[in-house]
Amino acid sequence: DDAVEFCRKLSVKEGETYRLPTEAEWEYACRAGSTTMYDFGDNLGTLKDHAWFEENARNVGEEYAHVVGQKRSNAWGLFDMHGNLWEWCSDWYGGDYYQSSPLVDPRGPSTGSYRVLRGGSWFNDAKRCRSAFRSEGRAGFRYFNLGFRVLCSSIK
Repeated sequence: DDAVEFCRKLSVKEGETYRLPTEAEWEYACRAGSTTMYDFGDNLGTLKDHAWFEENARNVGEEYAHVVGQKRSNAWGLFDMHGNLWEWCSDWYGGDYYQSSPLVDPRGPSTGSYRVLRGGSWFNDAKRCRSAFRSEGRAGFRYFNLGFRVLCSSIK
């Protein structure tokens, strides 16, 4: 709810349309054309070069969100798509939604109790930071490892 309100206020201030990405948009941006577990491949040994996660953050006493851009970006120049903070998406969460969803640009269930979270965080293991890993949270939930990414959908 706070992230959506931030986008609303930013849209008014800037005269553009800002919003949270859909889950499909988030994964598309995260993958940056890849089909592997992570945007950079399947080698877990190099995740520390791309992400803040349990191994190089929580386990060494850095129990906080890190400044964005300190790790390698994906092929499209986007930073921190894996780890650092879970990112809210605009979709309602459906555990089995993708078994029956449209193949192109799915928008998630029309209602629900939970919103989608993607990306994993500094608190999580490598598995939860994969491009395809999904989680959920109540829309009003706040926690130390949650954040969001804003996209501008205005066309000029």
